[in-house]
Amino acid sequence: MTFFKFARRAIFAVALIFAGAGPQFAAPAQAAGAFAIGKCGAYGQAIDYPAEQAALAAARKQCKGQCSTVTMKRACAAFAVDMSNPCGAHGYAVKPQISTSLNAATKKCYDFGGKECVIRAWACDAKG
Repeated sequence: MTFFKFARRAIFAVALIFAGAGPQFAAPAQAAGAFAIGKCGAYGQAIDYPAEQAALAAARKQCKGQCSTVTMKRACAAFAVDMSNPCGAHGYAVKPQISTSLNAATKKCYDFGGKECVIRAWACDAKG
C-alpha cells in the first residue's frame, strides 16, 4: 500500500470517528433571546439565554427608561432610528434571517416618518 492510500484511509477513519462522536461533545444550544426598545435610541439586548424570562430581564436591565421588549427564539432582531431626530421615528423587527430583520426595521422607521433611518442595533439568537 502506498503512503497516499494509507494517509487517505487514516483521514477517512478519523473523520468517521469525529462524525460519530461529534454530537456527544457538542454544548447544548441555548436558544432564548430578547430585545428591549426605548425612546431616543435606547435599547438592550440579550442573546443565547437558557430561558425566555431570563433573556427578557437582561434586555430590560440594559435599556434606559421605559422600554418595551420583544423575544427572539432562533431569530434575529434589528432596531432602526431616525438619525435626524433620534427621539422621533424608529422601527424594529424580528425575523428568521438578519438581512430580513434589518430591512424590515429600516422600512418601519421610514413608515413612521423617519427621514434618515439607520440601524442602531441588531442581534441574532442561536440558530441551532
